[in-house]
Amino acid sequence: MYRISVEMGFSAAHQLVGYEGACENLHGHNWTVKVEVKTTKLDSLGMGLDFKKLKKLLGGVLEQFDHRMINQVAPFDQFNPTAENMAHFIFDALKSRLPKDVSMSRVKVSESPQCSVIYQEDSAE
Repeated sequence: MYRISVEMGFSAAHQLVGYEGACENLHGHNWTVKVEVKTTKLDSLGMGLDFKKLKKLLGGVLEQFDHRMINQVAPFDQFNPTAENMAHFIFDALKSRLPKDVSMSRVKVSESPQCSVIYQEDSAE
């Protein structure tokens, strides 16, 4: 099994509706998103998925949030844009864009260097 990962960032604001504390107020983060995909197959060059292609796919998911108020971007206009919900959304959105021999492993969303969430559907470590 090959595991391939890339990391990208974006800047955006959000607020957690119903949260008791400062995060209920509008605030921003320099978000970091690291995705990991997996495959058992390599192409003729010996690659499972080109880093450049994976970054382009991830960028296509993240661009809708960059320099935006996430609470105003679907589906987060319907539920809180927590790091947990963001990670699950990015996982699902990227999953549908991957080539057939490549599958999602995990998504890590960080609001800061000290605070992050990992979402994965299987028990892969």
